[in-house]
Amino acid sequence: MLDQTLEPLRAVIARHGLSADKRLGQNFLLDSQLLDRIARVPGDLTQKTVYEVGPGPGGLTRALLKAGAKVTAVERDRRCLPALAELSAHFPDQLQVISGDAMEIDEAAVLGEHVHIVANLPYNVGTALLIRWLTAKTWQPWWSSLTLMFQKEVAERITAKVGTPHYGRLSVLAQWRSEAKLSFPVHRSAFVPPPKVMSAVVHLTPKDQPEGVSLGTLEKITAAAFNQRRKMLRQSLKNIEHMMEALELAGIDATRRPETVSVAEFIAIGRHWEKLSA
Repeated sequence: MLDQTLEPLRAVIARHGLSADKRLGQNFLLDSQLLDRIARVPGDLTQKTVYEVGPGPGGLTRALLKAGAKVTAVERDRRCLPALAELSAHFPDQLQVISGDAMEIDEAAVLGEHVHIVANLPYNVGTALLIRWLTAKTWQPWWSSLTLMFQKEVAERITAKVGTPHYGRLSVLAQWRSEAKLSFPVHRSAFVPPPKVMSAVVHLTPKDQPEGVSLGTLEKITAAAFNQRRKMLRQSLKNIEHMMEALELAGIDATRRPETVSVAEFIAIGRHWEKLSA
């Protein structure tokens, strides 16, 4: 249970003179019910290892600790470290805080395996971190699930189904070896200060990587296809050698547009192209 002697989060923020730094993509979440809801998305976290990026003053961290998790949090903003140190003192052996840049940490070496990543990601590095976690060289990855806050538009791109307006490169990248689900939207008024856009929580779990196609191949094909998403595949992919043959072998009509091509179909195209290019 959360220690009832803990000072309210708003009071902690005021006492330490904290404010969200736009340069760091910060927006603080203070609603304890919403934070508890986010912490429930991965399932039972009792004694589970959780990695949090950008905890700020520790709102989500409190919810994760309350859920029984063992949390390792990395925070770039040194102004927040004293508040996090106080939280760590209330939960001995349950919270480890690392002062540093999440983009520079060897997470697998620090955290080990079977880690749940739960974070209200800083907007300016959120997508870059997601891509890094999705493109690990070894698969299955070191993490067991991702529960992440994004701008709503980005969340919709990650989870979009084929044939919908938000479906694109990020959808294919996220879904080729993970299950991606939009858990729930979060209104801008939940943040301090309120961002200009709505947000959403996304939950991803890894699945078996399809055989016979590499990440590099999928990136090459989807980059060319979605760079000209209003054009037919025969136009957008024509400059890639053997690609028209790969489309034919995969049973894909070259007059289709990329937003109509499913993740499974992109994988099939990639498999045939790799064989033709070998």
